[in-house]
Amino acid sequence: MTITGVPHDKKTIGRKELVVMVALLMSLNALTIDGMLPALDDMARELGAAGGNQRQLVVAVYLLANGIGCLVPGAFADRFGRRPLLLFSLAAYTVFSLLIALVQDFYVLLALRGMQGMLTAGLMVVPTAIIRDQYEGDRMARLMSLVSAVFIAVPVIAPSLGQAVLLFAGWRWIFVLLSLVAVAAACWVWTRLPETLDPAHRQQIDIPVIAKNMRVALINRASIGYVLGTMLLIGAVFGYVNSAQQLIGEHFGMGDMFPIVFGATAAMMVVSNLVNSRIVERFGARRVSHSGVLVFIVVSMVQVWASHYRPDSIAWFLPLMATNLGLLGFLGANFGSIAMQPFATIAGAASSIQTFFRMFGAAVVGLIIGQAYDGTAQPFAHALLICSVSALVLVSYSERGRLFRRLNPPARVMG
Repeated sequence: MTITGVPHDKKTIGRKELVVMVALLMSLNALTIDGMLPALDDMARELGAAGGNQRQLVVAVYLLANGIGCLVPGAFADRFGRRPLLLFSLAAYTVFSLLIALVQDFYVLLALRGMQGMLTAGLMVVPTAIIRDQYEGDRMARLMSLVSAVFIAVPVIAPSLGQAVLLFAGWRWIFVLLSLVAVAAACWVWTRLPETLDPAHRQQIDIPVIAKNMRVALINRASIGYVLGTMLLIGAVFGYVNSAQQLIGEHFGMGDMFPIVFGATAAMMVVSNLVNSRIVERFGARRVSHSGVLVFIVVSMVQVWASHYRPDSIAWFLPLMATNLGLLGFLGANFGSIAMQPFATIAGAASSIQTFFRMFGAAVVGLIIGQAYDGTAQPFAHALLICSVSALVLVSYSERGRLFRRLNPPARVMG
């Protein structure tokens, strides 16, 4: 299958290439988080950060700013197209990565990380709109699962790449490497990606129109439970990312093995997304994801038990954590596709507001979970259970209490 742009656009791109490209674009945000996790201690020490959990702010500030930034690019992508917003975000990513590589003060680092996160939010918002331009329903869920499998594979190995850089150079070279990856991605987008926005769907840059479209996308009952449910589940993962170096490296005493252990648990998300891409069209995104969240709750209950009665056992923590992350492969892409289903004509605005709540809300949840770290796995385990149970309640609200149904695509909401 070939994806074509608007009629005047002569570029074409195959589905497989589109999957890999979109995955790379979305993975750049994960790379700038996970790739520098092994360097957190070096960065905090060299730049004069205080001790304790303050090093987590290097991650948390980026996530918070990225979430806030998601409010903006969707409206511009609905007006000017997808390509210009992607190229702007990639340029900002490159410039700020190089500035961070030169920074000499911890608080300046946090400011630059915040600005980078805000200006590169298009890398989270626009790819989803591109996929929605071309697909809907379970087919969109299938493609998003393939995208997730590819882009998750990148941050899975990112800590190991960061660790490899540290063997030969300082932490600053990690950000130089990230800037080079962004330049390569920009060249790829420039030469190969067609414009996927239908000219008939272009929206005006008008505050009332933008606000209306976002409001429509936000308050839709069929979507909001999935958006907020995803926010809580991703927030639990962000809590893991924020505290992973302390939890795995220090509490469980894995030290230099941290990148390998972290990557091994996250690798389950790759496997589960690939499996989801195979089964979602057969069973439906709702049936798969509703089953997944129920199993997630059960595993989280076991995680809570293990945190109290096997508190120092890595042999209990790792399989359970890998299972939790693996289950997200049956939740994230499916929840996101269901939430975007009604919004073909305002995909950019819908992606912006939904991504804002998912990412900013998840960043706040993740910050709270990370800062609750007390030298044990107990706060994190309890957070997993609370977030998963709350996600099930929210999804039940959107489904009016009737889970596991396979529905025909709902009527599209017009902007």
